[in-house]
Amino acid sequence: MSLDKPKPKNGDASALRVAVVAAQYNENLSDRLLASVLERLRDAGIRSDNLVVERVPGSHEVPAGLSLLSDGDAFDCLVGLGVVIKGDTSHHKLVGESASFGLQSLAQAHGAPAINGIVVVDDPQQAESRVGSQIDRGAEFADAAITMGLLRNKWKAKTQ
Repeated sequence: MSLDKPKPKNGDASALRVAVVAAQYNENLSDRLLASVLERLRDAGIRSDNLVVERVPGSHEVPAGLSLLSDGDAFDCLVGLGVVIKGDTSHHKLVGESASFGLQSLAQAHGAPAINGIVVVDDPQQAESRVGSQIDRGAEFADAAITMGLLRNKWKAKTQ
């Protein structure tokens, strides 16, 4: 696992509008991931009225949930969250890849960055370590959302 994460960019994030969709599957882990993302976004100054949070059944549904939100509103960044743990089959890879492609397609179609915050792991211990016991992926996903939202606004302002 890589611990060489990028440093978040500084900037005024208070006006950013962020949509977060989190899977309910592996709910305890997903809840902790979501809590970490929201805490970091609020610590960066993003107001609660500029944050929209919805839950969907599983990680596979995350891109569709974000698409529904972004169709009716203009967000500076979209964040998809979930925890997918390997079982007896390769289904976890299919879900992870499908969600990843869906988030990329969504970002390209809607012109807003979509952060892939879906953690795909081999076992519950890896999942546990990535939602805060060793690594706070939620904070990293929030930092990426802030950086990308600020970048979007920077270039959006230059083209208007």
